[in-house]
Order: sequence, then structure tokens, then C-alpha cells
Amino acid sequence: MDLITDYLVNFNLNKGFSNGINLFATADFNESKTQIEYLKNGNADVPKYINEYWTAKQRQANSIHEISYRACFKPQLPRFFINLLTKENDIIFDPFSGRGTTAIESALLNRKFVANDINPLSTILAKPRIKPPTINEIIERIENINLNEKLDCDIDLSMFYHKDTLNEILNLRNYLCNKKIKNEEDFVDEWIRMVATNRLTGHSKGFFSVFTLPPNQAVSQESQKKINVKRNQIPEYRNVREIIINKSKNLLRDIDNKIRKQLFEIAEQSYFYNEDARSVSVKDGMISLTITSPPFLNIVQYGQDNWLRCWFNNIDAEGISKQIVMAKTTTEWSDFIEKVFKELFRITKQNGYIAFEVGEVNNGKVNLEEYVVKIGVKVGLECLGIIINTQIFTKTSNIWGVNNNNDGTNSNRIVVFRK
Repeated sequence: MDLITDYLVNFNLNKGFSNGINLFATADFNESKTQIEYLKNGNADVPKYINEYWTAKQRQANSIHEISYRACFKPQLPRFFINLLTKENDIIFDPFSGRGTTAIESALLNRKFVANDINPLSTILAKPRIKPPTINEIIERIENINLNEKLDCDIDLSMFYHKDTLNEILNLRNYLCNKKIKNEEDFVDEWIRMVATNRLTGHSKGFFSVFTLPPNQAVSQESQKKINVKRNQIPEYRNVREIIINKSKNLLRDIDNKIRKQLFEIAEQSYFYNEDARSVSVKDGMISLTITSPPFLNIVQYGQDNWLRCWFNNIDAEGISKQIVMAKTTTEWSDFIEKVFKELFRITKQNGYIAFEVGEVNNGKVNLEEYVVKIGVKVGLECLGIIINTQIFTKTSNIWGVNNNNDGTNSNRIVVFRK
């Protein structure tokens, strides 16, 4: 029994650690014994380790993570594998980076990273949080941006915003656009862009918009009009400056000078790419650990959900959507994932690891981890097992249009490989 298997089998939630490996600072839970089941894969039995290996209560995640993005995993997931399978200064990779959870958690744990996502919004949302400015730098910058010039909007957004709020958004958008064109956008501008992108729509007064669907997606203009009628609401004025400053304070509350210095140092040694995961600009044998979660089977329409964020950042939403693989069948999905795994095999160092998170789809009738096991073994990797982290989902998952207890993911299911 190797160290990893021993850890998973003997994991005790009451202690939070086993075999001398301490992954969490505190834990006060009832004892929970790992259940082991087996998946038949050809002549081999692949173990499934079932337990509550991480949970939001085991460790309060750093405040810098608190950016909404649809279909993202919690920071505790990458932290678990980074602590278990790597050491400081190793390089961590995520080919489907999303909001950058793996990259940020890697940097917080003093690991270098390569973050890749074909959607450029991923870099916009992740990169500034690896180089966070101080709150004073943010306040000074945004107070010097003129948000009062009267501007016309190229699309109708009156169903989302009060006219004065929209005017402030347009001024900020123009300022950031001009900075980008002139190649003058620095880390403070990038931070302001990131926060503004995240505050475009939501369900509280902490967002620029009137009440709408969750902050990780944007409904169409026509759908928002219906929401307004149903709720008998009209957009009220929201102060863009104040909202950006308040959100920045919340994001930075756990970032002291020591952490900021570490993040900046890691950022100088790490990379953000917007490439196809089947062919990335990473050298052979460079990666110690990959932690990722790929697009599932037509569950999430990334481009469609992000149309307003793309507008604010002058990104072609339709063009990006066409580049994102949204497989309709398990055959299409498997073909795509196999090409990704061939690339992961190339860039992973000898005795490096891959932790590949998937979930149940189609009312639990399709377990994608079973497809992943076969694909990984086919490309030459050793499958160490499937880790199933049992958990209770929050009510927000149902607002996605996916009921996680029936149609979506019932648990984190991570297939772990070694090269």
C-alpha cells in the first residue's frame, strides 16, 4: 500500500489527517470511515474511496477566491490534492481554469502554476487576484477615473441598469478599453476590470444591476424584462465606484503584506494561457500535478451565460462559444477528453499526478469517471483510484437550472492518475 492509498483508506474526518499528513488546520467532526467500492476496468479493479475528504467547514477558504463563476469547484478540492501530492515550488496545471481556483490555491500554497482556458474571461477573472493591489491603490485609481461623461450605449441594457448606473459602467468600460488599446493597463486597472466584470449582474445591492439570476451568469434582455414584470421592479441607481471598492475590501480581507508578496513572486514564475486544452504551450515533463474539471455534457452553456461579461470586455461572445467544446454525447465527449489526456501525458513529469474531476449527468445514469478511467489508462497512465467526496449542495445549484440531486453532480468525483 503506497502513501496515497494509505492516506485515503485511513482518512479520519474527526482528526482531519492520517499517517502524519495534516491537510487542514482544524477539524471537529464525527469519525467518518472511508468506504471502498470497486469499478471493473478490463482485468483490473479500480478502487473508489468514498468519504467526506474536504468540506467548507474544514477550512475557511481565503477571501480572494470569492468571485462567482458557473460550474467551479471549491478551493478545498485543489488544496487537498496540492498538499497531498506536491511540494513547494512544484508546478500545478489546470487546462480548464475557469475562475482560476486551482491557480490561486497553488499560489497561496507557494506552488507555481500554469492556468489555461480557451475563454479569455478566465484570465480576466483570475490573473488580477494573483497580483492583488492594496485597497488604497484601488481607491486612488478609481476615484481618478471620470465616470460622469454622458455616453450612448451600443445595446439596450435598460432592463438591467438605471440610466445613471449604465452611464458609469460605459465610462469605466471606455477607460479600460483605451488603457488596453494603448497597452497601459497595469495590475490596478486589471483588478478594477475583474471586480467590475464580476459585479455586472446579481441578486443584491452589491451588484450594478437590478435583481436578476445568480452572479455567475446573465439572462437575455427579454428574459430580464420578464423578471422585472414578475417582480414588479425597475432598475434603481447603484454607485459603481462604491460597489467596486466594497467588493475589493471583501476580496482582500485575508490578504496581508506577506501573502501579497508571495502571490506576486509566484505570479512572476507562472503563466496564463487561452489555448485549446488539446494543444498547450507547456514543455514536455514540466507539470507535477494537474487539477481540473472539464466541460460536462451540455450541462452549462458558458458562452451564452457570459454574453454581458464579454460585452463589457469587448470580447466576441459568439466566437468564444464556438471554440468551447460542448459535447452532446459521451462518444463526442470521450473523443475530446482523450486528446486532452494525450497532452496531459506529454507535459506531466515522471511520477507526476493528474486529478480529474467529473460528475454524474443525465439523472445519474452516466458516470463520467468510468469513461475517464478507461481514457487515462489507454494513453499510458496508472489509475490510482476514484475519490468520491460526499457533500451537501447549496440551494444556488437549483437556480442554475440544474437540480444537483437529480440532474447534476451529486458529489465530487475525482479520478487520480500517476505517470
